[in-house]
Amino acid sequence: MTKYRLEAFSDGVIAIVITIMVLEMKIPPGNGLEDLRPLLPAFLSYVLSFVFVGIYWNNHHHMLHTCATVTGAILWNNLHLLFWLSLFPFTAGWMGENHFTAAPTALYGIVLLMAASSGQSSVRKEPTLS
Repeated sequence: MTKYRLEAFSDGVIAIVITIMVLEMKIPPGNGLEDLRPLLPAFLSYVLSFVFVGIYWNNHHHMLHTCATVTGAILWNNLHLLFWLSLFPFTAGWMGENHFTAAPTALYGIVLLMAASSGQSSVRKEPTLS
């Protein structure tokens, strides 16, 4: 497999993650700006998650461009990262719907931590990455 195919697959998954996150935001029943106020926690959760996913996408893009070949370990590390990124819509939605209470926010933090650790494992283990 070429690194371009892996990059295209990953870009597709990340695009789907962002799409799911935005589709989770509900349209308010009214037509005034004051009707948007109850959606503010969900919107802030979306913005925070969009920024994080954007950072991961950017880092992923740069990391793949330093890669000479795609090995089995790189494929598995990539899937590991994409797994944790795919949980962003659920945890961000739960956190936003519950106004950043302790349990949903803690789970969101755990998912962020696991996504970060999956990215670190691919950098540490692969000698083809610089």
